[in-house]
Amino acid sequence: MTPKDFFDKVVEMRRCQKEYLKNKRQIDLRISKQIEREVDEEIERVQKILHDKQNPQLF
Repeated sequence: MTPKDFFDKVVEMRRCQKEYLKNKRQIDLRISKQIEREVDEEIERVQKILHDKQNPQLF
């Protein structure tokens, strides 16, 4: 995921969260949770890359 893709995903997530808080529709909650999982997965992926760069394996 590119930084722009990540940014767009977070913007979409926040929009869905706000929509859910406004209307309390279950579909908005489900969508926002799905997008949140995608954002969390990307954060974990990038953290692993950064960790691996900071701690290279010798063998």
